[in-house]
Amino acid sequence: MYNWTTDENKLKKNKEKYAAWKLGQLINFGLDGEKIKREELKKYWGKLELDPARKRFLQLFLNG
Repeated sequence: MYNWTTDENKLKKNKEKYAAWKLGQLINFGLDGEKIKREELKKYWGKLELDPARKRFLQLFLNG
């Protein structure tokens, strides 16, 4: 995944922030062959900036 609008090297200095950002990018813009771990999704759930409808849909799988 390549994001031209974000300085990933600067963001990587804060591991928590980077992990939440990357997870949000994968969910919003496509996985590109990557898989999301359920534990990771739960860990960063409160920090993710997602479309409300998409967030409700994912919530069904988390709480399933």
